[in-house]
Amino acid sequence: MNERNSAGGQRDWANQRAFIEAHAGDRIALVVDSFHRLVGTPLVSDQGDLRENLWTLPSVVVVHATEDDPVFFYANRAALSLFEASAQDFVRMPSRFSAEPVERSERARFMAQVLQENIITNYRGIRISRTGRRFAIERAIVWNLVDEAGLIHGQAATFAECTPLST
Repeated sequence: MNERNSAGGQRDWANQRAFIEAHAGDRIALVVDSFHRLVGTPLVSDQGDLRENLWTLPSVVVVHATEDDPVFFYANRAALSLFEASAQDFVRMPSRFSAEPVERSERARFMAQVLQENIITNYRGIRISRTGRRFAIERAIVWNLVDEAGLIHGQAATFAECTPLST
């Protein structure tokens, strides 16, 4: 994964994390809580700091809200590396742009299915980084951010497996 910023220097992960966490706010707890509620297992360890555990999770975690054209509001370090994006760029990106144009209609159908079913496991799809690098995600879990009252606040995905694809 790309650990360098556009200027060629090492990424300032502390500032990236601070920006993401300030942007996501209290919704970070909802990501973890809704996963546990829907999947039945914890997304991260309950030992230590929840935000640190989610940020440093080796699996990718990305989350968008409920706008008509949802925009990402959270990505952990693994996600920012895989998608080759800064925190500032990622949280301005409509989540549909994580897929190539030819893949977007299938992605939209899938996200509508998640909305109806609350959670889908073992998802596979093609995604693209900010720099145009294509990869297949494997065995992803995609779920609705459902609060204790049953209200949906967005959708999230996590996966640990991806395969680079030729361009």
